[in-house]
Amino acid sequence: MTESEKIRVLLVDDHAVVRAGYRVLLKNCDDIEVVCEAESGERASRAFVESEPDVVVMDLSMPGLGGLEAIRRITARDDKARILVFSMHEDTVFVEQALQAGAQGYITKNSAPEVLIEAIRELASGKTHIDSDILQRLAIQKSRGRNSPLSTLSTREFEIFCLLAEGLNTSEIAKRMSLSYKTVANYSTQIKSKLNVTSVAELARLAIRHNIINP
Repeated sequence: MTESEKIRVLLVDDHAVVRAGYRVLLKNCDDIEVVCEAESGERASRAFVESEPDVVVMDLSMPGLGGLEAIRRITARDDKARILVFSMHEDTVFVEQALQAGAQGYITKNSAPEVLIEAIRELASGKTHIDSDILQRLAIQKSRGRNSPLSTLSTREFEIFCLLAEGLNTSEIAKRMSLSYKTVANYSTQIKSKLNVTSVAELARLAIRHNIINP
């Protein structure tokens, strides 16, 4: 197989050791080539333009610009971008938010190595790939009409919700997401209104209940 026929992959994870593990795994695949790596959402957005990958393998939890916002920015630039989320988060709300942001695949870091390879190949061929256990949970949730209240949040609102729940203040969030203080303050008000809470402490309790953060 020639270099031009290989599936070009951009790896995005803030842990160098984790990226090295992916790279070794994918190096053994004749049809896949890692063309670029990024350690943050900001770098991922730039690397996508520079390396023109066929598939982006994206972590969600990173310092600075998170994975969800990076997905949103990449797909806003190129609506044909193929993004596979590879995350430690197994809660269905993260899957819903990732798909809403523009991802076409979602698998967890508990998946077997061959699942990552299969998912990359499926996305490269124009298909979607969502972890079977998560897919089942999503289906059960929908059939019972038990959508999480967090599902009502937009991608950006959900990212800000997570940061507020982690204890960051409005100024810190504004700096991290390159937004104005006023914009973040407005989002914070909207989030509390949508979730029917009045304080950051209540937000944090909601986040713990939905396994967004650890108590």
